[in-house]
Amino acid sequence: HQAYTIEVEGAGEAEEEVAEIPFADVYALADAGAGERLWRQCQACHKLETGANGTGPYLANVVGRPKGPAEGYSYSTAMADFPGEWTPEALNEFLISPTGYIEGTKMNYRGMPDVEDRANLIAYLETAGG
Repeated sequence: HQAYTIEVEGAGEAEEEVAEIPFADVYALADAGAGERLWRQCQACHKLETGANGTGPYLANVVGRPKGPAEGYSYSTAMADFPGEWTPEALNEFLISPTGYIEGTKMNYRGMPDVEDRANLIAYLETAGG
């Protein structure tokens, strides 16, 4: 990342702005193998077998499916009513901060701050399922 210092008049101290690489560019270079290692922290609540719900819904074939349809899982109203599909971009936004993306979600996870980690995990999820 390149950082730029921007002087703000009257602020007293410089604020740093980091130029962010678009997620699509990071995702294009994602490593599913590295994502598989990151998956371990998700396994406490999620499984990759279709229909095998845990504390959270199963995530087999999650990439590209509509939000909130895992059979047999009791979603929060916020999640069940949230429109759209779990595209890689939507998963990226959700994993930054689940409660920031869908206020009222039951997912009690503080988020994954590193964009490369999120891209790698999503790449792994795209290959995993069954």
